[in-house]
Amino acid sequence: MARYTGPKTKIARKFGEAIFGDDKNFEKRNYPPGQHGVAKRRGKKSEYAIQLMEKQKAKYTYGILERQFRNIFKKAQASGGITGEVLLQLCESRLDNVVFRLGIATSRRAARQLVSHRHITVNGDIVNIPSYRLQAGDVVAVREKSKSLEAIENALAANSSVYEWLTWNADLKSGTFVKAPERLQIPENIKEQLIVELYSK
Repeated sequence: MARYTGPKTKIARKFGEAIFGDDKNFEKRNYPPGQHGVAKRRGKKSEYAIQLMEKQKAKYTYGILERQFRNIFKKAQASGGITGEVLLQLCESRLDNVVFRLGIATSRRAARQLVSHRHITVNGDIVNIPSYRLQAGDVVAVREKSKSLEAIENALAANSSVYEWLTWNADLKSGTFVKAPERLQIPENIKEQLIVELYSK
């Protein structure tokens, strides 16, 4: 299965929240997609359906495919820490996510494109792998030749988010991945315990 590139609002409506960020279309139609979206759904969702929905939400939020996500879960499970929390920490430690969190891109999809097109460096070296996992102390920066890109300048100008686990130097257009965030520092509305229960069956 290829990575999803369709309408983001349709997916957001499926989960009942704007998982891709501000979305005016979602605000206008914040009910499930489809012919009967407005109508009240019959029946109660099973425990499995709820757990599956939470996993799908996490995958779409971070732009990760099933095989990648399962591998991340296995690493989290083998870490010895709280599996659900470590799972989200590993997702947050991905290069494309950090580029997005630093404000270099307006979305994770845009961040993935910047990384793939070799506009981003890690510790001075170009890295074009969106799933590259950062370690504490790694410096993520905009490549020198790419600093004047309009898309990057616009994204940085519009960014107002600040995260305790990241530092940003506006003059150098570089940021430091201080450490993996704690669960309380991750703003995503994901019930990670449901994902753990799903994969543990």
